[in-house]
Amino acid sequence: MATTSRSRSTRAAAEYGEASIRVLKGLEPVRQRPGMYTRTDSPLHIVQEVIDNAADEILAGFGRQIDVTLYADGSVMVQDDGRGIPTGIHPEENAPVVEIVFTRLHAGGKFDKRAGGAYSFSGGLHGVGVSVTNALARRLDVTVWRDGKAHSMSFADGEVREQLTVRAAKGGEPRTGTRVTVWPDPKYFDTAAVPLDELERLLRSKAVLLPGTTVTLTAEKTGRSEKWRYEGGLQQYLLGALGADPVAPLFEAEGYASADDEAFAEGEGARWVLAWTEEGPPTRESYVNLIPTPAGGTHEAGLREGMFNAMRAFVDAHNLLPKGVKLLSEDVFARASFVLTAKVLDPQFQGQIKERLNSRDALRLVASQVKPQLEIWLNQHPEHGRALADLVIRQAQARARAAQKVEKRKGSAVAVLPGKLTDCESTDINRNELFLVEGDSAGGSAKMGRDKEFQAVLPLRGKVLNTWEVERDRLFANAEVHDIAVAIGVDPHGQNEQPDLAGLRYGRICVLADADVDGAHIQVLLLTLFFRHFPKLIERGHVFVARPPLFRVDVPAAGRRPARRLYCLDEHELDTTLEKLADEGVREGSWTIARFKGLGEMSAEQLWETTLSPDTRRLLPVTLGNLALAETVGTMTMLMGRGEAAARRAWIEEHGNEVEADV
Repeated sequence: MATTSRSRSTRAAAEYGEASIRVLKGLEPVRQRPGMYTRTDSPLHIVQEVIDNAADEILAGFGRQIDVTLYADGSVMVQDDGRGIPTGIHPEENAPVVEIVFTRLHAGGKFDKRAGGAYSFSGGLHGVGVSVTNALARRLDVTVWRDGKAHSMSFADGEVREQLTVRAAKGGEPRTGTRVTVWPDPKYFDTAAVPLDELERLLRSKAVLLPGTTVTLTAEKTGRSEKWRYEGGLQQYLLGALGADPVAPLFEAEGYASADDEAFAEGEGARWVLAWTEEGPPTRESYVNLIPTPAGGTHEAGLREGMFNAMRAFVDAHNLLPKGVKLLSEDVFARASFVLTAKVLDPQFQGQIKERLNSRDALRLVASQVKPQLEIWLNQHPEHGRALADLVIRQAQARARAAQKVEKRKGSAVAVLPGKLTDCESTDINRNELFLVEGDSAGGSAKMGRDKEFQAVLPLRGKVLNTWEVERDRLFANAEVHDIAVAIGVDPHGQNEQPDLAGLRYGRICVLADADVDGAHIQVLLLTLFFRHFPKLIERGHVFVARPPLFRVDVPAAGRRPARRLYCLDEHELDTTLEKLADEGVREGSWTIARFKGLGEMSAEQLWETTLSPDTRRLLPVTLGNLALAETVGTMTMLMGRGEAAARRAWIEEHGNEVEADV
């Protein structure tokens, strides 16, 4: 037996030679790992790449029209009136430029950053762009109008299907421009449909950011037709998006580096509009070279720094700050809404889908433009400046009061927060997360596996008290409830009260319990606490439930496929996973299945990978749903009330057949 094993090992080693090394050519890497290049929930992002190219033409000063059509067969057409993609033979590649643009990664006019280049400002140097669109499409057709001629080419599965043809432009056709029609391949996406609402928001933002540009959207199936043209730009857009009246008139300005600027390239800078409101969720949107950056980045950090420095200078100059109050950046930013569009010569983004700007210089660039202009505006309009100063000072005072409340609950002035709490480093509540973890063992893994910058951990010992019928003044008799309240920084309150949430320390409060029946019980007890005594946290979307897996499937290496470790939430997902493995040709029984008895069995790495990492976890927001509040309260009373045993028994008998028991 040992001889046979050694001979197999020898053969396997012998098979690993020069021919074993596979070289992925052309667009094959994109088709092999589409998630590395684009979002795969829907084809929206590959369509956006085409739209971004059209917008870049207008940003460069060519064209004033973008038309998008969704056809009934699932294809999407994007047409602009820009210069048109060059169609001649590339001097080095000996192929039509339009072919290179759609079939080569890291090729395009946006790499030409010299003065007078094709694009001084564009959506980045990742260089994947429409080549990724082509790679993940069953078919793609392109027509370019240049020099009085129409140039057409067709692709299928990323390869040239019909070579470039040239004909004279017909009457009624545009003089210049590009039309791209793409049929996304459904096998690369969770859904083949382009989300119409998201596409509409994207196109509307292009019209906002390119004043004077007409953008149209036509959906063949629904008959929907939209047209946008904003002459008023950012201010007109933000006013329509605000959920409350602003404290002062909106402040809109722009600033760009001049030719003699030693720190930045000529034309780099930003345009922005700011508004402050006393209530309602802030509206915040940012863009870099017309590319949406929903995850923010360094340009937003620059806006925040410029706003804070300008406001602090105004407050100091007019001696408005009360004694003992310290103004922080978060006080100025907390009630601010904005739309920011930055122009950066060489933007560096996080990831291929460009959701966050990482360029370090962008912080100084935007801050250097915002601070002086906002400071001048505040001093030119002191009545508006004082109204805004009053708002941010009240934010600072509320924050200070919240901190004092926490201190009063402690006998020592040194230990402010619960001793079991392992806090995070960041003070940005929009990013901070608190995990309420079942048990000290799981708490230890969570502490080691978390991202300490923005994730805090509070381990809970045993089952939390059922607080449904506990009076508010008796809540803190329970140590676990007391620690939770002190950690989150919000006092208990009722449904009809308006609590002071300025002291809230975490934007997400996440219940993390075992994926079994006991864990579900603890989860229910914690949700009961929040619904009964902290309802505004649920109402404002601060409470979440983390969903750790119940099973781990270890799949051995097979052929070119490496060994894998898969996680499943429950029995249903386990069955689905095993079916997929069988469909892939994995030998049945070659995998091993492990059932987690609890979070404490997970290593720090596994807990991060499955439950803590924002990229891979499953986090469910807790909401009231469609039920009326009174109906929800009645159901909770029946389930959690002490004197409701008979009603509970009847309810269980009626609905017992619907449960999936974990025994």
